[in-house]
Amino acid sequence: MFTYTVRRLIALIPVLLGLSLIVFLMIRAIPGDPAQIILGQLATEEAIEALTQQLGLDQPWYIQYFTYLGDLLTGDLGESIKTNTAINQEIWPYLAATLELSFCAMLIAIFIGVNAGIISAWFQHSWFDYIAMILALIGVSIPIFWLGLMEQWFFSIQLDWLPTSGREEVRNPVTSITNIYLIDTLIQGRFDQFVDVLRHLILPAFALATIPMAIIARITRSSMLEVMKSDYIRTARAKGIRMFWVVYKHSLKNAVIPVLTVIGLQTGLLLGGAILTETIFSWPGMGRYIYDAISARDYPVIQSGILVIAFIFVMINLFIDLLYAAIDPRINYR
Repeated sequence: MFTYTVRRLIALIPVLLGLSLIVFLMIRAIPGDPAQIILGQLATEEAIEALTQQLGLDQPWYIQYFTYLGDLLTGDLGESIKTNTAINQEIWPYLAATLELSFCAMLIAIFIGVNAGIISAWFQHSWFDYIAMILALIGVSIPIFWLGLMEQWFFSIQLDWLPTSGREEVRNPVTSITNIYLIDTLIQGRFDQFVDVLRHLILPAFALATIPMAIIARITRSSMLEVMKSDYIRTARAKGIRMFWVVYKHSLKNAVIPVLTVIGLQTGLLLGGAILTETIFSWPGMGRYIYDAISARDYPVIQSGILVIAFIFVMINLFIDLLYAAIDPRINYR
């Protein structure tokens, strides 16, 4: 297991290097001059040229890339062109907001999706099975931006149950410690703020959870149906074991590997694909951070933001691979 983990970590190096090069070249193909955007339309040619030289953008692309790569190897993500602040210092609050939103969305998707898939397989061809699979198909098909707007219209405007946007009540701000507000409010014993943060999380988390929830439900159902036809499941039922334990203890444990694979992939996609949800709900996460950087042609922020998300994505998938062996003793990594 240890040898396999080390090999996988070493294999990540060329993957991240290749990704950094692709992103570096792609963002420089975006139309627009960062110096022009920073200085405005009324800036003189001399001022634009001076700022371009100051930012090192007058150098050939390969020199810029190796300079960026050298800084990256020392743990320096660079400095934002827009704010003149080290990215190491300003990226964490945005990343923490996205992690909090994605984690809550994934919890919702796993809890509802897995149980919906199990019950659908348990009562195959029942009314619940048909309704659950139709809803799963709809969930995959609904655009997140439309669902988010409908949630705001119905639950915020019509019913006035939940806030429309943001992470917290502006008049009662959370004192940041970890920048993960659910944890910060519990550390400080502010349960009123904890409830407020949860209320702000509900709508964006459900909007973000819709697609992975539907996919998990369908995969769980398919995997459970295959396992429940096995001989050992029939034997367990013949012994008189309650159906609940047959399904949730014996069947689920052997059907969970494909489900874990989907969960790992969907978690990574949530981190990188939350930009629409964060924009609709004014959620100050990595999606908004990178989107604003693209608008400002802030190359270092775009590069570092995408690289951080990619690193988390591959680490999640490595964790899922290692989890296989912990769940299924037949899997042995050497």
